[in-house]
Amino acid sequence: MVEIRALELAHLSAIETIEQRTYPTPWSRSMFASELAKPTSVCLGAFEGDRLVGYVINSRYVDAWHVMNVAVDPDHQRRGIATALLERLFELTRGDEREGYTLEVRLSNEDAIRLYETLGFEPRGIRRGYYTDNREDALIMWRPSGLTPEG
Repeated sequence: MVEIRALELAHLSAIETIEQRTYPTPWSRSMFASELAKPTSVCLGAFEGDRLVGYVINSRYVDAWHVMNVAVDPDHQRRGIATALLERLFELTRGDEREGYTLEVRLSNEDAIRLYETLGFEPRGIRRGYYTDNREDALIMWRPSGLTPEG
């Protein structure tokens, strides 16, 4: 059973471990600490007992929420954890006046793109050379606020 709850600075080591196992160009510890400390961020973790198995880092901008980082430990992927994290984020921010949610995803990450599409995100553009490790383009995706789980 996975429990979704707020991340804290005490979780930085576990976050860093998942990040390094998941991404070719992981965020630094200081990047996570900065987001966790911002009062305008919503940072959620998926926990099995006391063990962190996934997280979402979300920052509030003037007119949108920016889903900045979603990761699930490779040993726990394909179990609905990313979906649960994002759905909880949508619940927590439902009454906010922001117009919606945006994110960038590697064009080659077809599984993530499919996941985001099932959650109501739609392609909106390309950021050329966005990823620093290989200059891969990013797909910009957008989800309007107010969508219900049925879309």
